[in-house]
Amino acid sequence: MNKNLIALAVAAATLSGAVQAAEVYSDETSSLAIGGRIEARAALKDSVVTDNTRTRVNIGAKSDITDSVYGLGFFEREFRGNDAKDENRKLYAGIGSDYGQVVYGKIDGTLGMITDFTDIMAYHGNGAGAKIEAADRASNSLAYTGSFDNLVVKANYRFKDSKAAGEKNDGYALGAMYTLDMGLRFGAGYTEQKIESNKADQKKAKQAFAAVSYEIGDFYVSGLYQDARNASSLTSVNNNSVTFEKTRGYELAAKYTLDKLVFTGTYNYLAPRGLDTSEKLVNAYAVDATYFFTNNFRTYASYKLDQAKTDSMVKETAPLVRNKDEIVFGARYDF
Repeated sequence: MNKNLIALAVAAATLSGAVQAAEVYSDETSSLAIGGRIEARAALKDSVVTDNTRTRVNIGAKSDITDSVYGLGFFEREFRGNDAKDENRKLYAGIGSDYGQVVYGKIDGTLGMITDFTDIMAYHGNGAGAKIEAADRASNSLAYTGSFDNLVVKANYRFKDSKAAGEKNDGYALGAMYTLDMGLRFGAGYTEQKIESNKADQKKAKQAFAAVSYEIGDFYVSGLYQDARNASSLTSVNNNSVTFEKTRGYELAAKYTLDKLVFTGTYNYLAPRGLDTSEKLVNAYAVDATYFFTNNFRTYASYKLDQAKTDSMVKETAPLVRNKDEIVFGARYDF
């Protein structure tokens, strides 16, 4: 296992365009690289245009301790063009070797590498791939990542922040991904997180994910399946948040590359189980087209046809109505 590749693995796993990062300092034992993106995004929904423009800046560092052991650090912050709050997306440091790396801080949770099988669109998609906090990007987390030939394994633990009443964010996640030389890839993961602090009622949120993908030439297809307990919520007619005990869903995705033009499509479905309801948490089709002018610059258009009926649930007397469709235009520069 190449230790330099491992040092970059966590940084590159969820940051498209990370390969554009520029090395700004290097000597015999240490290196420092800066990268990121500038992305203009205009979202049109119900005759209203929302500015979702954002910028991400990241810094990655690595220092050799011995011939087989190294230290690493990574930081990424997102700045947003509207009134949304800026945030530190990732902030961690750790140590690695030929046997993998261990980091602590704000990291990408384990199940991200599973949902990435189908989370391939320029803007939409991943509606059935929502993860609980312990398996998603979260602070106060300890993670291990190892790559052994065609197998990648990952595990993380999200620590409890305090002993305050109602604290409910500690948990763990485990996952593995295996790639065959023929272009077939498999992934699976599991996570649990406490959602009750009362010792007499240690209720937990649980999610299990499985994914498969196949790539041949310019075609790529993938599928994701999710089975969950106490992990999905929807605003009810009296404006209270309801957590469904059982949910099940899936995402199907496909991509075709035609020279510099990439076409992508997904279908997302997520619904409660064991309830007398025909309503879906997620039920959406989405398509997009992206044109790469260069390796650094692209433009795209993305359209989402949302079939779920949740728009009027905040009104006590209003019936459920189908969500509004959305179209997004974007331009992105990676550096």
